[in-house]
Amino acid sequence: MLTKTERAVEVTRRLEEKYPMASCSLDYGKDYELLISVRLAAQCTDARVNIVTQDLFKKYPTLESFARADLEELRTDVKSCGFYKVKGADIKNMCQILLAEHGGRVPDTMEELLKLPGVGRKTANIILGDIYGQPAVVADTHCIRISNRLGLAESPDPYKVELALREVLDPEKSNDFCHRLVLFGREVCQARKPRCSECPLFDVCE
Repeated sequence: MLTKTERAVEVTRRLEEKYPMASCSLDYGKDYELLISVRLAAQCTDARVNIVTQDLFKKYPTLESFARADLEELRTDVKSCGFYKVKGADIKNMCQILLAEHGGRVPDTMEELLKLPGVGRKTANIILGDIYGQPAVVADTHCIRISNRLGLAESPDPYKVELALREVLDPEKSNDFCHRLVLFGREVCQARKPRCSECPLFDVCE
């Protein structure tokens, strides 16, 4: 019987073999662009966000251009991502705050990131992990579902899953582990019909 830490080590190793290239599925070139993309990805697919931001980042090529944007026009630009009224407002406001309080740079601490409009722990962890290379656990829907199925966590609550994984994952590998869970969740461990007969983790899954 494997301990949670032993199981986490083995799951990490097998996912590394299956998905050697672990990276964020959102397209971005600048730190604030990832922040915007993650905000748009709430209740929306990454694929849809990447389609929208392809034109969005051309129309607003700088942080200043987002901060100066006409709010109703910006909302129209992101409408297909859903919840466009609040997302548009959050994007404009967060860009204004980045310029006014952070010198145009996305903060590198959880505390400061959580002060930005529309930014929760999931978004903050993505920024800390992908932009700043800090140990991060992104407790998105894939992470929560799969971690519970594997027996690495025992809660539907994102924060509790994050804390549980921080206890058993190698901090240097935690960020990539979460990226791999997204790929694994889409391909194998799906929400409604997990493909258990094809799963490389079958023998270490609770």
